[in-house]
Amino acid sequence: MKHCIKQAWVAWLLMPVLFSCATYNSKMSAYYKQVSASHYRHADHMLERNGYLQHPRNSLLYYMERGQMLHLQGLYDSSNLFLNLADLYIENKHKSLGNAITSLMLNPMTVPYLGEDFERFMVHYYKALNYLYLGKTDDALVEARRISLSTQTQEDKFKPGANRYTKDAFALNVQGMIYEAAGMINDAFIAYRNAADVYLKEPNNRYYGVAIPSQLKQDVLRTAALMGFNDQLDFYGKKFNTTYKSRDSSNAGGELVVFFERGMAPAKTEQNFILAQSGDGNGVFVFNGPYGTFDIPFDVSSANSSAASLKNFRTIRVAIPIYEPRSYNNVQGTITADGAAYSSELAEDINTIAPAVLKERIVKEVSNALLRQAFKLGMEKGASEATKAAVKNNSKEKDAGKKERNAEAAALVTGLVVNMFNTATEKADTRNWQSLPAYIQYVRVPLKKGTNDIRLQLGNAEKTIRIEGKTGLQLYNWRVPDNSITVAP
Repeated sequence: MKHCIKQAWVAWLLMPVLFSCATYNSKMSAYYKQVSASHYRHADHMLERNGYLQHPRNSLLYYMERGQMLHLQGLYDSSNLFLNLADLYIENKHKSLGNAITSLMLNPMTVPYLGEDFERFMVHYYKALNYLYLGKTDDALVEARRISLSTQTQEDKFKPGANRYTKDAFALNVQGMIYEAAGMINDAFIAYRNAADVYLKEPNNRYYGVAIPSQLKQDVLRTAALMGFNDQLDFYGKKFNTTYKSRDSSNAGGELVVFFERGMAPAKTEQNFILAQSGDGNGVFVFNGPYGTFDIPFDVSSANSSAASLKNFRTIRVAIPIYEPRSYNNVQGTITADGAAYSSELAEDINTIAPAVLKERIVKEVSNALLRQAFKLGMEKGASEATKAAVKNNSKEKDAGKKERNAEAAALVTGLVVNMFNTATEKADTRNWQSLPAYIQYVRVPLKKGTNDIRLQLGNAEKTIRIEGKTGLQLYNWRVPDNSITVAP
């Protein structure tokens, strides 16, 4: 008995060594500090040496983070090399039964990261920008079409009419800009209209924290007018309660769309919750957390082990991922071009999308955590029974009572050790692509033919760019150094 207790204490003392409590965010904090400080080259070098992120299960994050850092350094070809790998990884859905079993036994961070739904659309956004900067318009068009395919894939995940994140209005808006940049006005109209429809179907025409941009309304009306779609011009004019404002055609240098990218995407953290049985005896647990209070029906048989019956437990601890949006003051970007000033509008709010999408699937997250606990409880009980049987069969003790007590003690210690193992390995998946901007604003400005010196400003952060005016639409994104933004009181 004393020997068994000693073994348990040794196992307990080794537990911190065997199972680190570090979350993804804590493992990557040094890298993200460099990103936040706009030290992209140094951050990129840190990624190259980061063995944790280069582990096969974290490959997608490595590809996306490398693609982002290289893009921010202006290395667009190299950026797309990694973003294409990310795209291919998502397409192949790198997942296996073995990984699923490991996830069930330990925690979801042991399986390959497959990305959040909105991250997939951001891969398209940066790839398209890279191609346009490289003058590869045909490749950018391929990316525009892939936005449609990703949208279809996203819609197919849910039942028609489901109140879920089935489209990304910003991605559809960008799709329209890519088509317009390529001179494909009819396709641009369809994309702008699809983006506008996403907003129009929502209460107050707001979609995941973003009100329908007035610029998008004008883009729908303008492309409808260019195509001679007078019925659409009339229909959407009434829908938007506005009219098409034709621009001065003397801007022979075309137009420029500037994206202001600000901040970093919210980080995921882990929170532990105690689920209590509802008391009706049907294996229903009650979740009470930041996403609300709701019942989690649990089918014990899905744990594939009668020994894992959760009916024997009044409460269960589960680890759930929680987003922690970063706080940013509300600053509107402005552009000064050819003596005129233009204000930007919010186009994408990842600070709102990320926690909202997680909330939409929280029932599945909690159900998976319950299933994981059921499996572990079954494993704990099975190990105790196996140990008890083994000790009894191998014991040379002739006293039956003492033999039984020794077997019970060994079973107790085995259960304790397995319980400690299960407790230490109960974790939530806290991985996500955090170098994405928290917000993206955009503004469209006319260009004159020839050289245009354009001043960009967000808070007290400012930058002057030189753009050569030419026919058609050009795109430009600016990752605003967040530590330089202050707002006058």
